[in-house]
Amino acid sequence: MRVFPRRALLAAPATVLLFALAACGGGSDSGSGSSKSDTQQAAQGSGADTAGEAAGDTDDEKEPPLTGDVKQKAEAAALAAYPGTVLKSEEDVEKPGMYAVEVKQADGTSVEVYLDKSFKVTGTKQEGTEETENAG
Repeated sequence: MRVFPRRALLAAPATVLLFALAACGGGSDSGSGSSKSDTQQAAQGSGADTAGEAAGDTDDEKEPPLTGDVKQKAEAAALAAYPGTVLKSEEDVEKPGMYAVEVKQADGTSVEVYLDKSFKVTGTKQEGTEETENAG
């Protein structure tokens, strides 16, 4: 078995990093609009995702599911307005103080039904579309 010198072992990670940077174009300024901060964000991985959430992007926030009597009343109100099958019911993080119940309708489409604390339908959003809300 051959023993490698210590310098060779220490140089291997540096060599891999050099080739990775060269492959990504990290060593050249080709005028492509990339900047040092872009490279830093790419190196941080999910750092950009966290910044988006801090700026008010709540799409990925975990919304607490409804339970008990509140769940039953919210789902009943949503189904009365939009018959179908309840897929999920939760507190709405995007609209504090509101409930959201997702209902799959007979035609296969899904609608998110927004309810206030008195279980009155205040709006809807067709699932699979951008934030186009319809007054209820």
